[in-house]
Amino acid sequence: MAFLRSFLGAKQIIRRESSSTPRGFMAVYVGENDQKKKRYVVPVSYLNQPLFQQLLSKSEEEFGYDHPMGGLTIPCHESLFFTVTSQIQ
Repeated sequence: MAFLRSFLGAKQIIRRESSSTPRGFMAVYVGENDQKKKRYVVPVSYLNQPLFQQLLSKSEEEFGYDHPMGGLTIPCHESLFFTVTSQIQ
């Protein structure tokens, strides 16, 4: 039950947007190699968080600075992404 609460909490903070990104937020694409990537909009303040920086390190290892989606791509399962971002709150 606690996992479900943290999962739902992450969904409230992370907003999916279709095309525009509001000021103070950035778009990230989340998904594993063979999985379709989903676009999420997260606060830029996440860049200073050690947990989020670990996801960024994983992204750098896999893609370097050439991201195929045109934006920041994080190569992990969505559930891991939600777990990490729910702990940032």
